[in-house]
Amino acid sequence: MDPAPLIPTLAERRARARGDLRMGLPVVVEAGDRAALVAAVEGLGEARLRALLAAGEADLAITARRAATLKARAYDGDLARIPVPAGADLGWIAALADPVDDLAVPMKGPLRTRREGDPGLHRAALALAKSALLLPAAIVVPLAGRAPAGLTRLAARDCADPEPPAFRDVVAARLPMAASEAGRVHVFRPGDGGAEHHAIEIGRPDRDRPVLARLHSACFTGDVLGSLKCDCGPQLRAALARMGAEGAGVLLYLNQEGRGIGLANKLRAYALQDQGFDTVEANHRLGFEDDERDFRAGAALLRILGFGAVRLLTNNPAKVAMLEANGIRVAERVPLIAGRTARNEGYLATKAAKSGHLL
Repeated sequence: MDPAPLIPTLAERRARARGDLRMGLPVVVEAGDRAALVAAVEGLGEARLRALLAAGEADLAITARRAATLKARAYDGDLARIPVPAGADLGWIAALADPVDDLAVPMKGPLRTRREGDPGLHRAALALAKSALLLPAAIVVPLAGRAPAGLTRLAARDCADPEPPAFRDVVAARLPMAASEAGRVHVFRPGDGGAEHHAIEIGRPDRDRPVLARLHSACFTGDVLGSLKCDCGPQLRAALARMGAEGAGVLLYLNQEGRGIGLANKLRAYALQDQGFDTVEANHRLGFEDDERDFRAGAALLRILGFGAVRLLTNNPAKVAMLEANGIRVAERVPLIAGRTARNEGYLATKAAKSGHLL
């Protein structure tokens, strides 16, 4: 028997590593002759933390965004490596990783950060934690000997996804909707074990002409719960209504909650907004960039559906640029202004001022 087809692929090993981190299990990250045990702070238990600290000299890796909040020097540019002091417990580490309780635990420093050595393993650890939709904070312990048996192993260069995964159109079915009785829903499943994305076709869009299209990132709070903090739900319904009125269109519902940081981190950002920070400042305090979404998946799904050109319903120039850069011609940007209220005026103003949205 040829065992090769039964061996996990790189994408499958990366998916395993993401799952391990989410369960609080460390993984092994390797680069040349160097290797380290890596564990995401979020989900890590006290017993496993003690075992990691006993294995060697540990660092807490955080992004430069989080380091700026903590007044810690990010000598490596995009990240900071904080040596974990003797006697540190999970509470101390969690307080550095999670900003939600910054006001309750204000005294955290001064913090010493490393400037010597190669930060490559730390950078890979943060990329992996982000891809698992966890707080971007990780314990990194260099390995002097053999790693414990059974742990998932990844090369540092493979911890970040360089390209979007291949997608498979799993199933499609007719779905009459309030916006149009001529609706059809597709479910796309990525080959890397990540979240499924969905496409909603209205009518029978002509593949030979630019289709009215919307790339809509999932927003559980806005789309489902009717949150007054954002304009996502009204934009979703307005886009479908516009397609229904025109008789044709396609809406891609991309599972990139919270600008790509996941629902848990999005709610952490909401908690920070309640402390007075705007949406961008909240993301930065968590250790994320303004927007962590990757719209290359949207371009890939449009190609699978047979579309090469779109009339894009968006206020976000970044979506236009990303589609154009990935082979989808944007024949027209169609403004989508909906859902402005007294409750979300500050949020929309921040999107316009700091993220370049055309509102």
